[in-house]
Amino acid sequence: MNQDSKEIFDVVGVGVGPFNLSVAALLHPLDSLLSCFLESRPEFQWHPGLLFPESTIQVSYLKDLVTPADPTSPYSFLSFLFAEKRFYRFLNANFHRVTRKEFNQYLRWVCARLPTLRFGCHVRTISIEHELFRIDTNNSVLHARDIILGTGLTPFVPSCTIPHIGPTVFHARDFLPHVQGLAGRRVAVIGGGQTGAEVFLHLLSMSDYTPREILWISRRLNFLPLDESSFTNEFFTPSYTTYFFNLNLANRNRILKEQKLASEGIALPLLEQLYQKLYTREFIEKKPESFSLLPHRELKKMCATHGGWTLGLENQISGIEELIKADIIILCTGYTKSLPVYLTPLADRIPNFSNGFDIRPDFSIVWDGPLQRRIYVQNRAKCTHGVADPNLSLMAWRSATIINSLMGTCIYGIPEDQSLITWSIPEEGL
Repeated sequence: MNQDSKEIFDVVGVGVGPFNLSVAALLHPLDSLLSCFLESRPEFQWHPGLLFPESTIQVSYLKDLVTPADPTSPYSFLSFLFAEKRFYRFLNANFHRVTRKEFNQYLRWVCARLPTLRFGCHVRTISIEHELFRIDTNNSVLHARDIILGTGLTPFVPSCTIPHIGPTVFHARDFLPHVQGLAGRRVAVIGGGQTGAEVFLHLLSMSDYTPREILWISRRLNFLPLDESSFTNEFFTPSYTTYFFNLNLANRNRILKEQKLASEGIALPLLEQLYQKLYTREFIEKKPESFSLLPHRELKKMCATHGGWTLGLENQISGIEELIKADIIILCTGYTKSLPVYLTPLADRIPNFSNGFDIRPDFSIVWDGPLQRRIYVQNRAKCTHGVADPNLSLMAWRSATIINSLMGTCIYGIPEDQSLITWSIPEEGL
């Protein structure tokens, strides 16, 4: 490519999920910074395989892409409601939570209004060329002074299932395309978190393609609720994030284990809805029992038998192996960090590349490239910034933090609200 024909941006974002979309929306009013966001998919969809009509987001709609950083932004959820002529209808409906489908509509609405997004653009490699980042894609070469990585996580599946992934053993993110194959089958749902609960409820609610029987299996001692109490929600604030970042590694790891149900439990309204649904099936509709709830079991092995599968479960209380049979296995087993392949050319310049990144308070990573070139990361900082990092709650605050760092000045005033809780006592005492 001719040197004079380079596309040079101040910042390029890789991946257009909600997190990078938040950055793009907050950057849009800033004419002094040239940005571009690349996404391999042809269009935006937020977890399309799990867009059930009854599924809701687990945070307030005020914690949208922009509002906590800029309540006057035209890209807020309330602006979306107003533009779509549904503001008063939404208020009158008195929804306790926004459905995931409607929030996906909002995110797509924002995408349609941002000219900095490029879909169908797959990033192959990122390297350094003439002290700029060189981004090679399937259809172009771009250069950037800084980059923001927002390509998300990789579906996690138990090791014993890996050889069998296919039409009858699949991760929950691919659920909806497989529904026709569930009719009359014995279906095992593996995973006792929010996604497992949503999949289980949807299976119970289907009028078409109804399974013959549903088995819900979880390692946890029971199907446990998300802790959404007011004091627990103090973990999802900027002031707590700052406090958490300054703890030592051992304390951070210990605290994250103790906070598991603050982020990975099942929303209490969903648990109640599930229990009521099962009660209705058994006592009102008089349907024959067609489900089994199997907590405190861990999937240890599986093998093909007679056109289906035999699962070996370890009872976490007795330690005894238990065998069950199923035709379809749905893995609601979450996601895991994986290193972006496109960063391979920079691997030897990033400390701890194989184990993750060393992340600064502004969400940039430590690396030994040119001092003025920065790599920011989204949804990679739970171990340094706390339990809220993968959550939507601090999305806009994190975007504002990154933008202020990019610009080298306070573009978005994001004062930390005074926490109700005293996380640490200053040296001079109280």
